[in-house]
Amino acid sequence: MGDELPDGLLAGIDAGTTSVKVLLMTPDGRDVAVGRAPTTWSRTAQGEETTAETLTGAAQAALADALAQAPGARILGIGVASMAESGVLVDSADVPLAPVIAWHDTRDSAELAGLIATLSGEEFSRRTGLPLWTQWSATKHRWMRAHLPETARATRRYNVAEWIIRGLGGDPVTEFSLASRTGWLDLHTGRPWAESLAWSGAPDSLLGDLVDAGVPVGHAQGAGPLAAISGAVLTIAGHDHQTAAVGLGAHRPGDEFDSAGTAEAILRTSHPNLLDSTVADLAAAGITVGRHAAPGRWCLLGATQGGLILGRVQHALGVDRDGLAALDDAAAAAADVPTAITLGPGAGDVQINPAATPGEVWRAATRAVTGQAAALSDRLTAASGPRADLVVAGGWTNSRAVMAAKTDAFGDFRRATVPEAGCRGAALFAGVAAGLYTDLDAAPAPA
Repeated sequence: MGDELPDGLLAGIDAGTTSVKVLLMTPDGRDVAVGRAPTTWSRTAQGEETTAETLTGAAQAALADALAQAPGARILGIGVASMAESGVLVDSADVPLAPVIAWHDTRDSAELAGLIATLSGEEFSRRTGLPLWTQWSATKHRWMRAHLPETARATRRYNVAEWIIRGLGGDPVTEFSLASRTGWLDLHTGRPWAESLAWSGAPDSLLGDLVDAGVPVGHAQGAGPLAAISGAVLTIAGHDHQTAAVGLGAHRPGDEFDSAGTAEAILRTSHPNLLDSTVADLAAAGITVGRHAAPGRWCLLGATQGGLILGRVQHALGVDRDGLAALDDAAAAAADVPTAITLGPGAGDVQINPAATPGEVWRAATRAVTGQAAALSDRLTAASGPRADLVVAGGWTNSRAVMAAKTDAFGDFRRATVPEAGCRGAALFAGVAAGLYTDLDAAPAPA
């Protein structure tokens, strides 16, 4: 492989909840190697958490894994995307002070109630674009200040991608799309919201300097298995969902990314500066509005439980992965019988009509959950304007019945062919930071 490599490669790192993945890519967009390492968490009496050192170790192990597959490679730029909401609190010497709480941990339920009562829940959502959930960094920081006295010494906080960049030799900065998931950023001004920081017990310095994804933030330092990264330009590629949209070429205003996985996430890129009332209405409906990783754009992100519902129906029908193709065939031959299933408000609230055939049930299920996704997409259209390009990715794209239902509900769309969209998006941001592309529009399109 070494003789086939160009003079330099780009590295895209996607630090997710389950694993850290690294893609090495040629500047013209050809995949060279993929490395992986697990993201490990511990369950404690309080909830689920990990350590700053664990995150750094996983990222560097995945990077070393990828580099080992491309001996002799030289890395020109490294972009890092990550899960949001979780973060690393440090003191003035950059020493971590507390565990990294999982974004889905709910230990901060009482703090959420306090935020609603003190800051006003409506004002919080209007300012930040976030629904009133136990997910955001603001309430978790308040919990840590109440339960972990050492966090009083915190001078700043790194989102996961920012911490990984710091470990590679990067500057101490905060990227906008990740900051938008903290509850501390005023969506409309792009500046820290002082009242939210004060309520959390956080110093004004906690967010640090705010930068766009794709801005150079230093040069990598590497030795041993990571020697090839030395001197590479570093950049933060932002929130992993949005970085994946970039990797799929679905990051222009109006573009929509439908991630049809266990939960079905719908991400719409929009022009900035939606009305305050529109932002508040979307947040009340469980749709987040935030700064996009693609500079100068906003991101509307909602989700349904469609994938979970389909999995439960498939299990109830006694069909495993190997039997899905036959079930899809049965659905294609079946008539439309909407009463074959009844969906309740939760993923577990699914009732199957015993008089219906498996094909009728599966056809009804795929069309019902696709109808939920289409209704969510229509809500985003009403808020931000018409949908443009639609790209669909995720495990359920392997079901022909699901894809047929999407065609009927949405019309034309692209099925994603990029296997590691988040990594690819991060690598494209690295190319922008390294000066190989003038901007994302000049970067190579997905094959």
